[in-house]
Amino acid sequence: MTHRHESYFHLHLVSDATGETLMTVGRAAAVQYATVSAIEHIYPLVRSQKQLDRVLTEIEANPGIVLYTLVDHELSDRLTTKCREFGCPCLSVLEPVLAMFQNYLGAASTPRVGAQHMLNAEYFQRIDALNYTMMHDDGQLPENWEEADVLLMGVSRTSKTPTSIYLANRGVKTANMPLVPGIALPPQLDLLQKPLIVGLFASPERIVQIRENRILSLNATQDKSSYVDRTAVAEEIAASRRLFNARNWPIIDVTRRSIEETAASIISLLKDHRRSLSARADQ
Repeated sequence: MTHRHESYFHLHLVSDATGETLMTVGRAAAVQYATVSAIEHIYPLVRSQKQLDRVLTEIEANPGIVLYTLVDHELSDRLTTKCREFGCPCLSVLEPVLAMFQNYLGAASTPRVGAQHMLNAEYFQRIDALNYTMMHDDGQLPENWEEADVLLMGVSRTSKTPTSIYLANRGVKTANMPLVPGIALPPQLDLLQKPLIVGLFASPERIVQIRENRILSLNATQDKSSYVDRTAVAEEIAASRRLFNARNWPIIDVTRRSIEETAASIISLLKDHRRSLSARADQ
């Protein structure tokens, strides 16, 4: 196989459903190669030979890696045959996984196009969580916090909102509240029983950098106020950590963590929290 030395390559993602699975897998692999960039060609809802013909024309014109999820064996066989003729590596991202499942379970799968996107209870749980999270962003409606699964606390620019939205996409109802110097905590906080409360913090340097970028992006005219003063920011963070420790809330340093990593840690903490609540209810 010829190795590519250009700064980019073509990545063809062929799916009979939405293509979300392929995009996740393809991007997770492509990001491991810092010196080249993927030019994505995404083909969702490919369910007929005519639709596949258009895909094959595009692949032939722009040779590259081909990943696919096609339930129809005639379509997948034709795609792999043509890719072999074009000299393009071609892989079904689900077949190896399904083969392992079949070997372990001793039963063949029942092909269902886009089955992972069916409107089941989990889907509606995610929608409910997203609605709740959007309504309870940035300290809103504290009287409803007892309904939350998770409440995130932290000073400004500790990724509370994006982490909340990511968690909501996993079906976790998440509220968040900024800690602002001179602003008292809402009294509802002392009454909460169900939610897991998690404190987020980052290094002063990181917070200052994000806040300065935020000001620039908004074209705001702001002097070196306490919002971006390193000493003042360091005290904000120290005060937040004192609060977290005094309340015995778990804390997460988000300085070098991605949103996904932070969310994974929170989900792990939430499982322990739910077990603890269940054990207390049984006593």
